[in-house]
Amino acid sequence: MSSLKYAWGRRAVVVAAAALAVGLSGCASTTSSTATAPKGDASPEALLKRAQAYWDLVRVNDNVGAWAYEAQSKAPNASLEAYLKKGGITYSSVNVAGVKSIEGDTGLVNVNMKYSLPLLRVRDRELRTEDQWKLIEGVWYHSPPRSGLIPTQ
Repeated sequence: MSSLKYAWGRRAVVVAAAALAVGLSGCASTTSSTATAPKGDASPEALLKRAQAYWDLVRVNDNVGAWAYEAQSKAPNASLEAYLKKGGITYSSVNVAGVKSIEGDTGLVNVNMKYSLPLLRVRDRELRTEDQWKLIEGVWYHSPPRSGLIPTQ
């Protein structure tokens, strides 16, 4: 019986250590990622550079690094932990083809990607899409529109 308690206790310590490591790396990447974008740069070039950097992180499955580029990371009720639970899509290539438009604080970029959904056994699908970004405090953040399928409350 004591070996069972030891095994559960050890698992709890390992999980806590992993959570701490993810949390600390999230703090480190948030600081460095937002520092690379100059404050107050609403230009198409800044949007293009930031969008490509975001999709490069997503492509290599660096979701902790990508979190710093998400508009929801600026929301007080959002958490890195919840963000890390999303997934299921892997990207083999992603190219931000250009800025389609900027209207006010909203920008659209054209993105070409090749993705897979391993759990559904869908492999190497190509997609050309528009990706939405929001300008928050002079910095562009990834801000996909909310799905009508997901309840707001």
